[in-house]
Parts: sequence; structure tokens; C-alpha cells
Amino acid sequence: MSHPSVVVLSYGSGNVRSAVRALKRVGADVELTADPDAVGAADGLVVPGVGAFGAVMDQLRSAHAPRLIDRRLAGGRPVLGICVGMQVMFDSSTERFEPLGEHREGRDARDGTRRAGGLGQWPGTVSRLRAGVVPHMGWSEVRAPRDTVLFDGVAGERFYFVHSYAATTDPAALLDPLESGPARLPRTTWATHGEDFVAAVENGALSATQFHPEKSGDAGFQLLRNWLTTL
Repeated sequence: MSHPSVVVLSYGSGNVRSAVRALKRVGADVELTADPDAVGAADGLVVPGVGAFGAVMDQLRSAHAPRLIDRRLAGGRPVLGICVGMQVMFDSSTERFEPLGEHREGRDARDGTRRAGGLGQWPGTVSRLRAGVVPHMGWSEVRAPRDTVLFDGVAGERFYFVHSYAATTDPAALLDPLESGPARLPRTTWATHGEDFVAAVENGALSATQFHPEKSGDAGFQLLRNWLTTL
């Protein structure tokens, strides 16, 4: 019996070994690499992310990852973002950073907040959570949509989060359904820490989670198994 092949993108972001181990545990053949040929050939690509949004974007650009991700998604090839690997799928973030060039920063016209540009796969800005305690670190319950694939069998379970920033607007609400097509609108899963925020998004070939499935016990392993069924 063949196992799905998965590349965990290696571009210098944090400790990704736990993601590799978790994917192997649920039945994937896993390679940790940024080699373009391997990224293009794999059944699935996982984009992890740890640290500041702007720093992760700089690392992704250095590895030519935006182009590799775009090519996969253009061909309908599955991609899974995790934690900051999910945040960078949005247009931008207000997280403070030290940009390497003027083209990598912007300023919000309403309040002057400096923004780091993301990959722009989904509309919206990632911002600091409005909560009494930040970072949000620990287990939180999620609220998944009815037609979820990722959360099949684990909708309403608790998953492990470590983050200070999140998207708080449903990307589907920011898209024009006449342009996107109803079947292509993102399906959003929510969680709450001080305020409601986006815990996961499923959007055709592109899926992402704000939490760490590889650190979320049996529920996280089941979510990864569910993702493997889409490859």
C-alpha cells in the first residue's frame, strides 16, 4: 500500500521536527526540504511557521517559497499552513517587524499602523488579539462549519494554540462571491480568546490552522489524517 508523499517546507522557521514526526505517525512519507522539484512533486505541502510574521515572510522569500506555493495552488495541489504558516496566507499583519526593504512594508491609512505584507491567498489583516492575557497559550475548543473535511470526527474538540496575533474577520466575508464562486469560498473554523478569531480555513487546495495539530494529541492526529485524505 502506497503512502501519500508530503514535504514539510524547510526554510529556517523554528522547530519543525514535531510536524514531521506527526505526519509520519499518521501514515505519510515525509521529507523536510525546500527543494523546488520535491515541493512540486509531493502529494501535499506543509508550510509551518514560528515567530514574527515579517520574519517568516522574509525567510519564505529567501527560499523562493511564495512562487512554489503559488504554483502548487494554481495546479490544485494541496497545501497546509500551520500557525504563522497560516497567518502569512492573508494579505498582511500589523505585527511589528524590521523589514529588509521598503517593498515589504506598508502603512494602514486609517491609523498609521505598520503592516507586513503576506502571500495574499486570502483577504484580511492579522492583528494582535484583544484579550486580557496574550499570548494565547494552551488548549481551546474550536467551532467548525458543517461541511468541514479537516475536522471530520473532531469538530468541537480542543486544540493547542500558541500565538499573540490572529485573523478576526472571516475571509469569505471579504470576497466577492460573483468572482470567487460559491463553491470556492473559504470555510472558516472559529475559536475564542478574548475575542473570536479564525482557528482554521479550508479553501479548495489550501487549508490552514492557527493551532498546532502536531501538538494537539489525538484530535490533532485525526485532523492530519483527514488532510491526508484530500491528497
